[in-house]
Amino acid sequence: MTAPASVPESVVDVAVVGAGPTGLLIAGDLAAAGLTVTLIERRPRTAANLTRAFAVHARTLELLDARGLADELVATGSPVRDLRLFSGLTLSLGMLPTRFPFVLITPQFETERLLERRALSTGVDIRYDHELIALHQDQDTVTLDLRTPEPATLHARHVVGADGVRSTVRRELGLPFPGQAVVSSMVLADVRLRDAPEDLLAVDSKGPAFAFLVPFGDGWYRAIAWHRDSRARDSDPVDLGELRAVTRTALGTDHGMHDARWISRFHADERQVPHYRAGRVFLAGDAAHVHSPAGGQGMNTGLQDAANLSWKLAAALLGRAPDPEALLDSYQDERHPVGRLVLRGSGALTRIAMVSSPARRAARGLGAALLGRIRPAQRRVLGMVSGIDIAYPAPPGHARPAGHRAPDAVLREGRLYELLRAGDFVLITPPGRDFAPAAPETGLARASWRTSGRTACVLVRPDGYVAWSAPAPTPAEVSRAVSAWLLTPRKGPVSQKLPKEEREEQGEQGEQGEQGERQKE
Repeated sequence: MTAPASVPESVVDVAVVGAGPTGLLIAGDLAAAGLTVTLIERRPRTAANLTRAFAVHARTLELLDARGLADELVATGSPVRDLRLFSGLTLSLGMLPTRFPFVLITPQFETERLLERRALSTGVDIRYDHELIALHQDQDTVTLDLRTPEPATLHARHVVGADGVRSTVRRELGLPFPGQAVVSSMVLADVRLRDAPEDLLAVDSKGPAFAFLVPFGDGWYRAIAWHRDSRARDSDPVDLGELRAVTRTALGTDHGMHDARWISRFHADERQVPHYRAGRVFLAGDAAHVHSPAGGQGMNTGLQDAANLSWKLAAALLGRAPDPEALLDSYQDERHPVGRLVLRGSGALTRIAMVSSPARRAARGLGAALLGRIRPAQRRVLGMVSGIDIAYPAPPGHARPAGHRAPDAVLREGRLYELLRAGDFVLITPPGRDFAPAAPETGLARASWRTSGRTACVLVRPDGYVAWSAPAPTPAEVSRAVSAWLLTPRKGPVSQKLPKEEREEQGEQGEQGEQGERQKE
C-alpha cells in the first residue's frame, strides 16, 4: 500500500480560485461553517468589474435569502414581473410559487458586493492580485503556485475552481471543454438613452438583427445587439454607430443611444466540462459550463452550483457525512445534468430569437401564440428558467419529493429559509410530538408545522432541497433518516474518506456508521 504523502504544516481547508459571485458564495459558506478558506483572485482589488450579468432569478434569490442577502439585493434593482418577448408573447412571473415572483434586474457588481461583504465577515482570506499559475495534487493536499508581487505557494485540502470560462484550474487539471460557438460578433455595451423604452426590458428581432436593452436603474442601460451578416472577429474595432444601427434594425429605434462608457465585441459559446470533480479539485460556474446569454442564466447557474457544493464539502471536511466520498461525488451527479439542461435551453432560446427567414419567423409567431394560451406550458418554461423547478434525482430508497426544492414554508419557528441561514439541515415535524432522533445537535435544526393537523416529517438539506420526507413516520424512522445524512462531528476538519471502523466510532454506539453503510448500499 502506498504511504500517504506528508501534509504541509500550513494548509488551509479550502482554496477557492476566482472572486466572482460563484467563488464568493462558496467561500463565504465554507468559512461560515468554521473552515479555513483562502480566495484567490488575479484582479487587483480596485479593478473595475464590468461584467455581463444583470438578471437574478427567483431560485437564486431564494438561495440568497437563505444567507440573509436577498432583500438587500432586491433593493438595489428593479423587479420585472412580466416578460414581453418577441412575437407579442408575454409571460407573467407572478405564477411562480415563491417569495420572489420576478426576475431582478441589477448589475452583477451589486451581487458581488454583498457576497464579498459576507465572505469577509465570515473570515475568508481574500487575496486580490494573486494569479494561479500551476496546480498539483496528491492524495492529501493540493498545492497552488501563485504569481503575486513575489512568487508564493498555497497548500489546501480541497480546491474549487470558479475562475471563469478561461479557467486556469481546468487547464491545470487537463480537462477538456468541448462545445462550439453559438453566436459570433455580438456587440455588448453600457449606454445612456435619450428616450426610455416603454417596457423595462426591450427585446426583439427583425430580419437579420436582434437587440436587447435593460436598465441598471442609475441612468445606464446594458445593450446587446447582433446582426446576422456581421463577420467581424472579437478583436475587431466596434463603435457606437454600429450598435445604434443594429438596434434600429431590430427594435425600430435606437432610443437616442449615446455616451457608451464601454463597448466590446464578443461571441457566445456552448461548452461543458465532462467532470466537475477531479480528485480534490472541483469546478463551478463558468469554469464548468458556459452558454449563450439568452435567459440570463449564467451567473444564476454558477451560484446554484456553489450552494450545492458548499454544504457537501463542509460536511465532508467536518466529519459529518456518513460517506463523504459519495456525498462529494453527488455534486457531479446533481449539477452536471443541470448544466447540460441550461446549455440546451439557452441555446434554443438564442436560435428562436435570431431566426431570420420569413417562414421561420412565422413559425416562431405561431409557437408564441400557442404558448400564450397554455398556462401549464408557461409555468413549465418559467419554472425552468427561474430555477424554481430544478430538481435532483431522489437518493436510492427515497421517494419524491426527495431531491425537489423545498418551498419557503412558514413554521412555528419562522420561515424555512430564515432557519436555513445557519447552514444546517432542518428537520420539520408535527407540533407537540417528541421526535428526538439519535443524531447530532450540531448540523441539525428542528422546527414544526404551524398547524397541528399535519403529520408529515420533512428533512431539508442546507441548500433548500428535500433530503427525506414521510407522511406519518415513527420516531425510529425519523432517527434513521437523519442518521443517514449526519454523523456526530469530529473535532476539527477531516480531509479523506474514513474507514468503516472509524466512522462507527463517531456514531452513538456505532449505530450511525452502520446506517451510513446501509444508505451507501
